[in-house]
Amino acid sequence: MKRAVLAVAALLAGCVAGPDYVRPDRAAINAPSAQGKFDASHDAAFTDAPLPDRWWRLYRDPVLDGLVTEALAANTDLRAADANLRAATAVVLQAEAGRTVQTTVDASTGPVRPYATSLPWTGEFSYSAALNASLPLDLSGRIRRAIEASRADAAVVAAVRDEVRVTVAAATTRAYLAACAANLRIAAADRVLGVERQTYEATRRLERGGRGTAFDTTRARAAVEQSEALVPTLAAQRQTALYQLATLAGHPPADYPRAVANCAALPALAGPLPVGDGAALLRRRPDIRAAERRLAAATARIGVATASLYPQVSFGGSIGYTGPLSALGERNDFNFSLGPLMSWSFPNRRIVRAQIAQAGANADAALAAFDGTVLGALRDVETALSAYARGRDQVAALARARDSAATATAQAEKLFRFGRGDFLNLLSAQATLANAEVSLAAAQAAVADEQAQLFLALGGGWGANEAAPPPGKP
Repeated sequence: MKRAVLAVAALLAGCVAGPDYVRPDRAAINAPSAQGKFDASHDAAFTDAPLPDRWWRLYRDPVLDGLVTEALAANTDLRAADANLRAATAVVLQAEAGRTVQTTVDASTGPVRPYATSLPWTGEFSYSAALNASLPLDLSGRIRRAIEASRADAAVVAAVRDEVRVTVAAATTRAYLAACAANLRIAAADRVLGVERQTYEATRRLERGGRGTAFDTTRARAAVEQSEALVPTLAAQRQTALYQLATLAGHPPADYPRAVANCAALPALAGPLPVGDGAALLRRRPDIRAAERRLAAATARIGVATASLYPQVSFGGSIGYTGPLSALGERNDFNFSLGPLMSWSFPNRRIVRAQIAQAGANADAALAAFDGTVLGALRDVETALSAYARGRDQVAALARARDSAATATAQAEKLFRFGRGDFLNLLSAQATLANAEVSLAAAQAAVADEQAQLFLALGGGWGANEAAPPPGKP
C-alpha cells in the first residue's frame, strides 16, 4: 500500500518515466579525431572546402545534370522511400492522438427478469444508452515516451529516404561515367588496332614481295585479332551502364538515353575535390543521422516500459439514460458522472523489470550500432580518398609509360622500314604500346569511378531543405 501511495504521489508531481535522450559522451562521434581533417586528405587532389549538396554539378556537364535530376524525380526506390516516410508520419499522428479525448458510445436493451429466475418473465424491457469521454493525463509519461519513439522512428525513415537520394545520385553518376569510360577504352583499343592493322598490311606486302615470311604475317594478324577481341567486352560494359541509367530514371532498359551512348570523353573536374572535414561528414551522412535516431527511439522505449509500473490516470465523464424501455427519455432515467479515473493492473513487477532491462539492452545495442556507423563512415571516406589519390598517381605513371611506348614503337617502325631492325622487335614494341594504351584507359575509367565512390562516401546528394521532418516537435 505504501508503494502505491508513493507511486501516485510521484505521478501527481509530474514525473516522466525513463531517461531523456542525450547523446552519450562516450559515443564515437564525439572523438576529437573524428571531427578534424581526414587523414588521407593531405594531397593536392583535395581541398577542405565544403562539399556542395549537388556535387555532380562540379563536372559542369549538362547531360549528367539532366540524368541525375530525372533519376531523383522518378526513381522507384525513391518513390518507395517517400511512401515509407508518409506511413511513418501517419504513425506519429496516431501516437499523438493518444493524448487527446477518447469517446465511446454504449447502447443496449434486453428483457427484465426478476432476481428469482424461476419466476415468469414480466414482459418488461430495459435500456441503457451513454456517451463516455476520457482525457488521459499521462502522468507517468507513457504516451509522451511513445510519441518520442514514433517521432524518432519517423526521423529514421526520413534519413533513409535521404540516403536513397545519395545512392541514386551516385549510381546515376557512376553509370554515366562508366558509359563514357567504355567509349574511352574503345577509342584506345581502336587506336591500337589502327597501328596493328597497318603493321599487318605491311607484313602482307613484304611477304608478297619476298622480303617477309608467313610467320611474321601470322603473328601480326594474331595481334590484330587479340585487340579486336577486347572491343565487344567494352561495348557490353557500355550497354550495361546505359541500361542502368534507364532503370535508375524509372524507364524500361530499352529506353536508355541514346545521346549517352556516344559520349566521347570522360567528364573532368575543374580543380581539386572539395571534401570538407570529419565534423561536416558526421552531420551530413544520412546513415549516421538514422543510427542516432534509432538510439533515441530505443531510449524513449525504456520510458514506455517503465511507465507500466505506474497507474494510468485520466479525466473522464459520462452522460446517458438507463431504465425501463417504457419510460424512455424520462428525466428520472438520466445519469451523469465526471471525475478522475485511475486504472492500475498491479503488474507482475518481475515481468515489467525484465521488459525494462530488455529495453535498456536494446538501447545499448543501438549505441553500439551508432558507433559502428560513425566509424564505418569515416573508414569509407578515408579509403575512398586514398584510392582516388593513388589512382591519380597511377594514371600519371601510365600516361608516361604510354608516351614512352609510343616513342619506342615509332623508332621500331622506322628501323624496320629501313631494314635495320627485325620484325619481332616491332611487334614487341607495338604490344607494349597496346598494353599501355589499354591500361591507361582502364586506369582513367577506374579513377572516374573512384571519384563517384568518394562522393558517395561523403554522403552528398541531399539538402537540408529537402529533408522532410516528421510532424510535431523533435
